[in-house]
Amino acid sequence: MRTSLRLRTRFLSPEWRRRMTNHLLSFILFTPFIGAFLLFFVSNKQREIVHGIAATFAGLSLLGSAYLMFVYDHAAGGFQFQEQTVWSSELGISFFLGVDGIGAPMVLASAMLMFAGIFVSWHIKDRLKEFYINLLVLGSATIGVYMSLDLFFLFFFYELSVIPMYLFLVIWGRHTKGYLDMKKAGDPLSDSVAHFFNFNRSSKEYAAMKLTLYLSLGAVVALLGLLLVYVDSGLRTFNIIEIAEKGHLLKSKENLYFWLIFLGFAPIAAIFPFHSWSPVGYAAAPAAASMMHAGVLKKLGHFTIIRICFYLFPTATQQWMPIIAVICVINIFYGGLVAFLQKDTKFVVGYSSVAHMGYIFLGMASLNQISLTGAVFFLFADAMAMGLLFALAGYIYYQTHTLDIPSMGGGLASKMPFIATAFVIGSAASFGMPGAMNFIGELMVFLGSWRVYPVQTVLAAMAITITWAYYFRMIRDMFFGAPDPRMAHVVDARSLVDRLPLVLLASMTIFFGLYPAPFINVIQSGVMPILARMEAPAAPSLPATAAEPASFSIEIDPPKDDDTKPAADPVLGGK
Repeated sequence: MRTSLRLRTRFLSPEWRRRMTNHLLSFILFTPFIGAFLLFFVSNKQREIVHGIAATFAGLSLLGSAYLMFVYDHAAGGFQFQEQTVWSSELGISFFLGVDGIGAPMVLASAMLMFAGIFVSWHIKDRLKEFYINLLVLGSATIGVYMSLDLFFLFFFYELSVIPMYLFLVIWGRHTKGYLDMKKAGDPLSDSVAHFFNFNRSSKEYAAMKLTLYLSLGAVVALLGLLLVYVDSGLRTFNIIEIAEKGHLLKSKENLYFWLIFLGFAPIAAIFPFHSWSPVGYAAAPAAASMMHAGVLKKLGHFTIIRICFYLFPTATQQWMPIIAVICVINIFYGGLVAFLQKDTKFVVGYSSVAHMGYIFLGMASLNQISLTGAVFFLFADAMAMGLLFALAGYIYYQTHTLDIPSMGGGLASKMPFIATAFVIGSAASFGMPGAMNFIGELMVFLGSWRVYPVQTVLAAMAITITWAYYFRMIRDMFFGAPDPRMAHVVDARSLVDRLPLVLLASMTIFFGLYPAPFINVIQSGVMPILARMEAPAAPSLPATAAEPASFSIEIDPPKDDDTKPAADPVLGGK
């Protein structure tokens, strides 16, 4: 015990941390890019080398992300491990990286799902090298969004993340039937996107185009909002911290800034009514792309709204969150009810993810410490649970050649006991079983939202029964009953390659569901400065429900007396 304490003390000493973390964020961000670059010089015929390069560089990024969470000083809080290089002094653009208690967990989630996706995609036969290049670029792009403290580069990495998703769908995607079951039979062109581009709605091309259009049109709206902020701040800079501290944004335009940026990033967060691209994209994408899509790509919307709207426009945020609290309940019920109607495994999980986004927005809308901490915790928890379920869906499809639940015939547990066990764990995590991370996130969201939006909280809690219903039914229909003779060829996951990503994700959701303190302490340190800006006496006339102070304190591991020195700056924090 003493040896462990001495090692931790040494690793957290200022000198050690300064030496090891000078360029930690750049290492995490650029390592996958370097791996993708090296893969260009390897032939697809050299599969072992392709596998080795992809796994090594994704693994290095994961190790760096885990170390980042370990050494993040939650007592100091603020944006830590900052790196800044001027890119254009005339335009006020800097390559400015830094993470707070909100960004650090999401960096870890991106790196973990990227690493797990490498192994989930191990058996791909068609253009494996190009697949891994896209996966590494997608992982780096999402990490870049979570690290960027410059609005220009935040937007750049956001746009970069859309390109690999489009390629995943059009090259390695599959045609789907589940979406057609929701529409009138014999009317494949009733959807506006399908009609305009003359795509059948069950095609992978349709899914790719719909994803690209929704996210790109949203990005145009967000870009307009970012440019208005840049011009009106009077600072000629995209530096988020500088704009927050010194900017002269017009109060009369704050609602305009808020809605442009909120509506610009709302589609990627799959908030109603901008959600319909998401389940279609899940279902058509290969397993690793679905994992990244559900786990971290969709979370970019929530993160950017917190990072920009909550941080820069606290008055407008408090004014409009009651409306968002109503919309999020629609998200929860709509996603849950449509998931209940589905017969395709990926559509069930995909619409379940849409419903989960409503719980996260409910926590965000409540604007108190426990609810916002729970919402960010839920972001990470949902990344692990959805990543696990989509990885399992990919393996089941690889074995059965179908995702249609009735076509599987049931009884798969007798042929695939390991996969069945992992699927039960993932499903239990998704519907909030105590002992899983999702339960902690949901509980914190409800505890915080009950004080502000009691009606919405009761409705959201009732909707959990719908989640139980479709997950229990899916587990029963897929894994129990007499085995179907048509599935005699199915085998369980036996190799390390097949089991490693599943064990990794399941272990994360269980371990930190039982011991959430490390994540909660880190997340709280990122939440409190945002709430402090909202509680400033700049807007005394705001609605009481939206501006309620954050009196819930859930400090799990309070600092010792000698660690309670106040930080020099509540926004920048310390290292």
